[in-house]
Parts: sequence; structure tokens; C-alpha cells
Amino acid sequence: MLLDAKHSHLVVVDLQERLMPAIHDGESVLRNARILLAAAARLGVPVTVTEQYPKGLGNTVQPVQEALPPEAVILAKTAFSAARDARIAERVTTLRSAGRDQLVVCGTEAHICVLQSALEFRRMGIEVFVAADAVSSRSPQSVAAACARLLHAGCHWVTTEMVAFEWMGEAATDDFRALAPLFR
Repeated sequence: MLLDAKHSHLVVVDLQERLMPAIHDGESVLRNARILLAAAARLGVPVTVTEQYPKGLGNTVQPVQEALPPEAVILAKTAFSAARDARIAERVTTLRSAGRDQLVVCGTEAHICVLQSALEFRRMGIEVFVAADAVSSRSPQSVAAACARLLHAGCHWVTTEMVAFEWMGEAATDDFRALAPLFR
């Protein structure tokens, strides 16, 4: 199954000020999250950003905030799984009812909040795509364990380029011309 921008919803999990310095390959995660956000903004894909206990971990990092489309929604949570937060679950469910049944997930930490969110949204019957190069944890071993578990549970392990190019669908478009420089 290919991703379709008209059926997708991007969820950015916990890319926060006090967490990112400890994340393995954090700069790459931020770069790829920003590419996903640019593609989402260009192609009309709704964006939801979560913040795990922002009082303790800070807000979403500035580079991500700067890349957010104006319609993006930032929601704080204390549950590790975004699906357990009533406001986030309601937003995902509302967008799903409107045909947005493909959830693209990026963020941190792969083995905690990303994993729990993806598993629970998958259990709800939503098709979940985790952007492998836009997720990480404090250790690479945790990312590998999360990958194995998510794949076993039926989630899709994809890359930022896979997401963006599937959303675009073809090269002979203004969208492709606008987004192609992000991949050079």
C-alpha cells in the first residue's frame, strides 16, 4: 500500500528542548522531521505535534516549530502513548473519519512514546507508517528493538523520502519542483 497525501496525517512525537540533546543522531532526526513537515505543508497533510510533559522536557524545539504549517496543532500529554491522551486521540479519530486513515509518525523516543503511540493507533485500525530516519532514541539498540516490534505488529517502517515521494506521486508537478531541493 502506498501513502496518499489525501489520506495521511503526520504526527510529530516529542521533539523537545530538553530531550533532543540526548537523542542518538538527533540532528538527522530533526532534518528529516523538517522535510516531512515541508512536504505536509505543501501537500495539505494535517499535522499534530505532541509534547511529553513540557513543564519538564520543554517545548518543541525551535527548528521544528519554525517548520510547522499554520494549521498544525500542538498538544501536551503525560501518557507515553499519544493514543491515550483524549485530545490527541480525538483529533486522530476525527481526521480518520474524514478519510485520513494513514498515520505517518516521526519523533522520539522510538522505543517509548513513538512505539506505544504507533501500536495503539494500529490497534485502533489505523494504518501506521513510522519514518525510520526521523525517529530515534538515546541508544541505537532501542531504535532497533522498536523497529522489530513495530514491524511484527503490522506497522510500516519507511523513510522520509518514501513518504514524501509517495505523497507527491509524480515528478512533473509544481509540488515536486518545490520539494525536490530538500532531497539534494
